Amino acid sequence: MNTTTLCLIDDHKIVRQGLKGLLERMDTYKVTHEFDSGVSFLEALPLSPAPDLYILDYSMPFKNGIEVLKALGAQTETLKFLLLTQNFDEAIIDEAYYYGARGFLHKNCTAQELKSTIDAIVKIGYSNVADILKRVRSFENKPTPQTHIQLSEREMQFLTLVCQPEEYTYDQIADIMGLSVKSIEAYRAAIFDRYDIKSKVGLVLFSYQNRLTPPFIEES
Repeated sequence: MNTTTLCLIDDHKIVRQGLKGLLERMDTYKVTHEFDSGVSFLEALPLSPAPDLYILDYSMPFKNGIEVLKALGAQTETLKFLLLTQNFDEAIIDEAYYYGARGFLHKNCTAQELKSTIDAIVKIGYSNVADILKRVRSFENKPTPQTHIQLSEREMQFLTLVCQPEEYTYDQIADIMGLSVKSIEAYRAAIFDRYDIKSKVGLVLFSYQNRLTPPFIEES
């Protein structure tokens, strides 16, 4: 059985201890890193070996969870974050996704909900892409629509697959397109650089704002 490695970022030691005990009793998880603030976490990067998933508290002094994600920028494309919070606020959820979180849970969640969300993020990349597709329509601070979008046929195919609710991973997109994962990463990097996009959610928001791919072109 493969072990999923985790990093805990929470300013309350008792919360970290309780969460670590709960997770490691499930046998499939191992907590390899712990931090008591977003600042100490950012200063320690890059972690070696890198954990499979980072469980990030929203409410922390100096830098809250959203501010940590903002500080990471494009790194959230490769670092998988699950945001935990006691503040079940729609605006916080939207911001979490906007800045690159892969999932969001209330701290009152059950152990099974926590496990299901962690497993989905590790295996698929996101816990609920369908929810993200719904939420991008209400994000504030949307980017200004581009007047000159130049995407190759392959880039457009890649973007279309990213924006589907089937929750395709980049590996699956590579299989569908008959290309290597390295080629898919090259398309992603090219679009990121060209249009200053920071995360997979940013790709979805970019497509939505400019009505580039289904299901967004029908909304024009």
